[in-house]
Order: sequence, then structure tokens, then C-alpha cells
Amino acid sequence: MTVQTTQKKRPGWDEYFMQIAQVVALRSNCSRRHVAAVIVKDRRIISTGYNGTPRGIKNCCEGGCPRCSSNTPSGNGLEECLCCHGEENAIVQAAYHGIAVKGATLYTTFSPCLLCAKMIINAGIAEVVYRERYSIDETARRILTEAGVRLRPLSVE
Repeated sequence: MTVQTTQKKRPGWDEYFMQIAQVVALRSNCSRRHVAAVIVKDRRIISTGYNGTPRGIKNCCEGGCPRCSSNTPSGNGLEECLCCHGEENAIVQAAYHGIAVKGATLYTTFSPCLLCAKMIINAGIAEVVYRERYSIDETARRILTEAGVRLRPLSVE
């Protein structure tokens, strides 16, 4: 009797960390978009974050964020949104637990917005790998490049 084995394609490191980010996004409590980030250093996950309201605030999906509960078009009224972004939460969680992110790579399901780009730069993150491009990210892309942060898209099959 012969045992036949089927070998699955083993994902590369980028695909592996991006797939983890996609699973982390399932924890999002935002009622509009599920976004997550995974911060990696030396091929080890050091922090994760997903978008949603701050700790102690009613979840977005439960009406905690008035903007997300409204019919405000995408990209408008962002100053009224109470939700924290996935990249923001990953950086803040690392700080909360005393973990340095300098020189790390951040994997995110959407390219960063301007606020997150500024946090990424100031946190010393060296590279951002994203799955989908955020529609209002031109200035964010420009300052990330200017600051020397490598920014690259990733297609995951």
C-alpha cells in the first residue's frame, strides 16, 4: 500500500503575515470597514491592532461612533469618527506593553491614512506592506516616501 501525500503550498513570509492581518481584521467592531495591522520584527509578531472605538467606549457596531452609524459618504466627516485605526492600535498596543517597534515592518490590510502615516514615521517603523490601497492616501504615501519608509503593495492569492 502506497501512502500518497498532498503537499500544500507553504506561504512566504509576506503572505503569512498578511493572512494573519486579515484574520485580525475579523475582530474589528467598526460598522463600515474592517482594517487590521500586524507589526513584525525579525519575523516575529510583536503587536496587532484592528479598527474600532477606543477601550471603554461603546463599540462602533453598537452605535458607539455616530459617524459610522450615519449615512456620511466614505472619506467625509472623518474628524467626527471615534474609531481608532488598525495601524494606530497596533502601534499603541506595542507602546502600552513596552515593546519597541523601531525598524519593524507593519503589515496592513489597507494602505495607511495620513494620521497613521505620521504615527508610523514617528514610531520608527521601517516598512509598510499593504493589501489594498486606501482611496485618500496620496499625502500619506508622499510623506512615508519622503521619510524613508518603504511602502509596497502585496497581492495575496
